[in-house]
Amino acid sequence: MGMTMTQKILAAHAGLDYVEAGQLIEANLDVVLGNDITSPVAINQFEKCGAKNVFDKEKIALVMDHFTPNKDIKAAEQCRQVRNFADKYDIKNYFDVGQMGIEHALLPEQGVVGPGDAIIGADSHTCTYGALGAFSTGVGSTDMACAMITGKAWFKVPSAIQVELVGSLQKFVSGKDVILHLIGMIGVDGALYRSLEFTGPGVASLSMDDRLCIANMAIEAGAKNGIFPVDHVTLAYCKDRFQREPKIFAADDDAQYDETIVIDLSALRPTVAFPHLPENTRTIDEVGQHQIKIDQVVIGSCTNGRIEDLQVAAEILKDKKVAKHVRCIIIPGTQSIYLHALRQGWAEIFVQAGAVFSTPTCGPCLGGHMGILGKGERAVSTTNRNFVGRMGHTESEIYLSSPAVAAASALTGYITDPTKP
Repeated sequence: MGMTMTQKILAAHAGLDYVEAGQLIEANLDVVLGNDITSPVAINQFEKCGAKNVFDKEKIALVMDHFTPNKDIKAAEQCRQVRNFADKYDIKNYFDVGQMGIEHALLPEQGVVGPGDAIIGADSHTCTYGALGAFSTGVGSTDMACAMITGKAWFKVPSAIQVELVGSLQKFVSGKDVILHLIGMIGVDGALYRSLEFTGPGVASLSMDDRLCIANMAIEAGAKNGIFPVDHVTLAYCKDRFQREPKIFAADDDAQYDETIVIDLSALRPTVAFPHLPENTRTIDEVGQHQIKIDQVVIGSCTNGRIEDLQVAAEILKDKKVAKHVRCIIIPGTQSIYLHALRQGWAEIFVQAGAVFSTPTCGPCLGGHMGILGKGERAVSTTNRNFVGRMGHTESEIYLSSPAVAAASALTGYITDPTKP
């Protein structure tokens, strides 16, 4: 019996020739990730264990991104603790204000993660790196602490759902619409502790930014991880970027999948997830039957703060004005993306349109800072979760969308179809 792509990576990192779904294994790790919220908890456990050193100072990544620049004393103390830990153990991949970015945009960009890696991170959206052909998944801070000491982690090998992609996306339809469509089909627990393995001829038509977005939200379907095959798009992205040699794994022809879901990319329409779950999806055509007035738009996050996301926002906002009653906040994923937006003139477009162009931060996504919602307010957001109280008041509402829908909605003050002039 053959193995899936995920199973092959796990087998290699466990030093085994073969693994099967449900098997418990101990795997060696290529990267252990933490941020300014989860790392302090892990560091406390690390010290409680009496550890004297980390397993490999080059295989740990610590990214200060959620509450930076620090929003209050507690945030400052958390970052100070991580900063001191990084200094003490000479952590190579430590990113703070001025060099930082949103972790799941930053690590691929900096070549810290890549094809064939096994990665854990004390953040649920660590599954993002499956876009590069890696096995990556989120864990708790205690698991992170143990991994920083040993360089290993225990896993139950997941079974898989094959998502076969055909066709190609239309203009103003993106990876965000693909993953929202899929979550709408199977639900927020439809892939519970399973791998979402994306295959088919449609994969080649997706950009790396699309793939990173799709893999990022695999967890919103309950998946252990999401993963894409390594192809010319992957290798072009990793060239002169990835810090190690890519290791390419491919699913066997007789790999076993629990089920296969076929998605015709050419048939997809812009899709919006209504409150209060990512599975509560409607196409923009269905949304058009309602006049949903909004108070805020957020374009950014580890899901949609990349170059193509800002590019489409700039295209839609150019020479136009944000609606009078709307606050539009645009957040690049990294300093490099920020710089690119400046050089392309997008930052000027955003400011002239009446939007705020922020430093990289997770900020409003988790109700941290830079755009918290008040009672009764509604936001269209390119983030990944719209749970009750996720971005502020428990009586606020979040509508998840692509950057194209978000930018078009900022101009009208209502959820708007970007494909219509």
